[in-house]
Amino acid sequence: MNKSKLNKSSMLLFDKQFFYLVLSLVVVGLIFVADISAPQALNFFNDKFHFLKSQIIAAFIGVIIMYLVSFINYSFYKKIASPLFVLSTLLLILVFIPGLSYEALGARRWINIGSLNFQPSEVVKLALAIYLAKLADLGKKPIAFFVPVVVVVGLIMLQPDLGTTLVISVMALSQIFVSGIPILYFLGSLVVGLIGVISLILISPYRRDRLMTFFENTVDPLGKSYHIRQVLLALGSGGLFGVGLGQSRQKYLFLPEASSDSIFAAIAEELGFLGSFVLILIFAFFVYKAFMIAKSAPDMFAKILAVGISAWIGGQIIINISSMVALSPLTGIPLPFFSYGGTSLVMVLLGCGILLNISRYGTKKVVDHRKSRRYYS
Repeated sequence: MNKSKLNKSSMLLFDKQFFYLVLSLVVVGLIFVADISAPQALNFFNDKFHFLKSQIIAAFIGVIIMYLVSFINYSFYKKIASPLFVLSTLLLILVFIPGLSYEALGARRWINIGSLNFQPSEVVKLALAIYLAKLADLGKKPIAFFVPVVVVVGLIMLQPDLGTTLVISVMALSQIFVSGIPILYFLGSLVVGLIGVISLILISPYRRDRLMTFFENTVDPLGKSYHIRQVLLALGSGGLFGVGLGQSRQKYLFLPEASSDSIFAAIAEELGFLGSFVLILIFAFFVYKAFMIAKSAPDMFAKILAVGISAWIGGQIIINISSMVALSPLTGIPLPFFSYGGTSLVMVLLGCGILLNISRYGTKKVVDHRKSRRYYS
């Protein structure tokens, strides 16, 4: 075997198990979007496949991007980290410009360009992960990590979007911890972050209401507590084995955001405790595989970047599901791979593509490849 054939074969060494796991999650997610979004789509657009069509397009684009990105060497992102972060931050600012954005559910999070709507906060998650990985690789001082995080979190809280703030905080803290920053700086940033989140909850009537309904969901059952009560009703209706695929009653405009933020509650109603527990195990395996890619990363930049992407997607899964099973207040963030939303799905798949590329250069594979080259040379 000559060197050219060996180099060509080494390009096939991404984590195939992770790749097929992601594809499976996308397909199952589309099935549930088709199922749960149908009543809402029929009611608002007179087409029960309206949301499914958009999600299929996003999934197709996302999977193609994931596959192509898996061939782009991860070190490329180090070169574009700074301009990418600046651009994504500017997109967050554009959200506040009338005419370019629109408001929904009391928040201004979307930019509207013709028929295209997207959330800049989904883009900034990956951009910030890349930028923090670059700072860690360069050995920057602790303050250099906190400035970009504070800027991004501040802009997102102005929208307001507490859920995304929590996801970004989990992601950034994970990267800061792994980067080797002294533990006192890490603990200090953790305390400051907790104080900031609590303060933001207390100064916002809307967030205070969500917190109060978390502790007491019998208050104002048709108003403030309506969402969480419908979520709990869906979970309770599912029982152990569920009401059956496609048989959810809560999806018929009872459960708010049934096809997006609250989709796990509708899934739990249809699949029951056992089915939803299996889904949680699959998500746990996904997060495990993602962090294993980070663990075997060949250098500091790849490791911190992989940790950031893993913590972003994994943190979002945990925060969404915990709010759906009443372990935390409702946060309004999508469930990766399952919730309706093109921007979120495409960005998650882009992140998975980067993880796949990093998996090509895992330490064990590099060692085995070098041994093979010495053997065949």
